Amino acid sequence: MGNVMDYLEWRGDLTFEQSPFNDVDNVILAQLAYVDFRDVIPSVQMNRGITLKKASEIFFDLHTEEELSRDKSFIKDAPYLMKKAASTKRFKDVILSDYVDTIDETLEKQFGAFHIKLTPQLTYVAFRGTDDTLVGWKEDFNMSFISPVPSQEDAVKYLNDTCSYIRGRLYVGGHSKGGNLAIYSAINCNKRVKKKIKCVYNNDGPGFDISVIKSEEYQSMLPYIRSIVPENSIVGMLLEHDDDYIIVKSSQTGIMQHDAMSWQVSGPDMVTVRRLSAQSRRLNRAFSSWISSVDNEKRCEFVETLFGLISSCGVKNLSDISVDRFKSTREVIKQYANLDKDSRTLLRSMLLSLTDQIGKARLEK
Repeated sequence: MGNVMDYLEWRGDLTFEQSPFNDVDNVILAQLAYVDFRDVIPSVQMNRGITLKKASEIFFDLHTEEELSRDKSFIKDAPYLMKKAASTKRFKDVILSDYVDTIDETLEKQFGAFHIKLTPQLTYVAFRGTDDTLVGWKEDFNMSFISPVPSQEDAVKYLNDTCSYIRGRLYVGGHSKGGNLAIYSAINCNKRVKKKIKCVYNNDGPGFDISVIKSEEYQSMLPYIRSIVPENSIVGMLLEHDDDYIIVKSSQTGIMQHDAMSWQVSGPDMVTVRRLSAQSRRLNRAFSSWISSVDNEKRCEFVETLFGLISSCGVKNLSDISVDRFKSTREVIKQYANLDKDSRTLLRSMLLSLTDQIGKARLEK
């Protein structure tokens, strides 16, 4: 067994004509969406593309190894995966185009996407998942009480604007929130684009409000949705789902299994297991019970208070916390003490409620 890097060693010499697109290829492309391709991939307005090999060369001209080594986030390995893929016969000549990357703190929006033309008749639209930015993670939490969030609206517009006149078939996919955006855009795009969609890849992405799951648009797209989660999935179990999972083994434990670089591969296939871990199933039940017991107004108040607290500590990226955890914890405690009484009570009661639901789930078989 190995991971996606090993897969590129084993299978990188085979073209898509020799070995058809598979789930592992999808994971690789979804991970590439985390690479900062600004000033590398042409934008939508430029109406042209660039090979992955050339994009990799430009990227490493723009970014030094020292700069990349300072990245402590879970997406830090994406540039090296790109470099490896760009050296293979399978991926070096794929065409990247239609790049967009937006972060808007006012709208609480983080959105990124681009096209990867695999063959003249097959294009993968990659949506970027949640990156290291605090605004990106807050938008994820906003999904628990807002539908649609701004990045979901942008995803639909992007798919309609860039794919209405594209030739051939489409794969639409992403990792984490990118998987959620892939599904949301696919179920809400225009009919012209929908007819071209061959598969929608959701790689450990969070779900949706139950109203979306029950919608005619979602149900009609359901046969085309392919959801891949690690056996200890946490992010991929959030909110509501109505699709079967492909459950894969991971070399990591706990929440770190969300890192798709840890997912296990054998030849051209993901290494699968029969069911989610007991911990994942318990957390899924606990989060579902907690969400259903708290109304939208309370969810909104909780998210605003929680992220306001973190932001008041001067945090812009989640990796800022991991750099000096002692200092970060001390600052959070200090800022918590500065909150008004109602805000402290809200945070305490919501966290106790969630802890209570997790405790109940542990007692269930």
